[in-house]
Amino acid sequence: MSLLARLAPHLPYVRRYARALTGDQATGDNYVRVALEALAAGEQQLSPDMTPRVALYHVFHAIWVSTGARLEDTSGVEARDDASQRLLRIAPRSRQAFLLTALEGFTPSEAAQILSADPREVERLIGEAQSDIDAELATDVLVIEDEAIISADIQSLVKELGHRVTGAATTHDEAIDAVARHKPGLVLADIQLADGSSGIDAVKDILKSMDVPVIFITAFPERLLTGERPEPTFLITKPFQPETVKAAISQALFFHPSRQKEAA
Repeated sequence: MSLLARLAPHLPYVRRYARALTGDQATGDNYVRVALEALAAGEQQLSPDMTPRVALYHVFHAIWVSTGARLEDTSGVEARDDASQRLLRIAPRSRQAFLLTALEGFTPSEAAQILSADPREVERLIGEAQSDIDAELATDVLVIEDEAIISADIQSLVKELGHRVTGAATTHDEAIDAVARHKPGLVLADIQLADGSSGIDAVKDILKSMDVPVIFITAFPERLLTGERPEPTFLITKPFQPETVKAAISQALFFHPSRQKEAA
């Protein structure tokens, strides 16, 4: 199989990553082009110890490390879109680790291969990026959860990230009432609620009147992963790990279009 055939399925995604990393499409595309030229000329090679996708991103970063310092000048950042502005204010290494895992879906172990780093360092870098993002995008949060202990745990995690819990609901009606009293910037919702009502229905009704990022935290993920309707971007299965919830909150706020507009 030719080099182009091996890499073709991954090129749109490495271009997306390069654009997010640099904050500019033309600059990002130029880096991808240089990486491909280096591969074609034999100046760089895909590592046989990595999958083709991981190896491609690894080569991209080899090019980035050798010439990327020029692109760390953020003097023109205010002229760029809101998401790019926020990204470029994150330290470069943390930005890379965050984007590789949050945007591109690599595991921390794969991100470590791409960055030629220790997995523990990658975890630390991701945490630093999440802290920067949470501090900048602090918001009001509605928690829809009928189990008191779990609700308290979620609220504690939300507050640890610097957000404010402005509503805690245990039923569909309570959730709708909470939104009427105070519009949230983020919703964390269970599926099965106290009175037999549905968190899915509550979220649907909330989204009719406002555009807000939603994270489902549930013991019944199969009720949402049916393939019969648009499935949620953020779905966490109970019992959950605190770090998983924290990471999902950071990603949901950072990448949701309405949050990008508000943060200008």
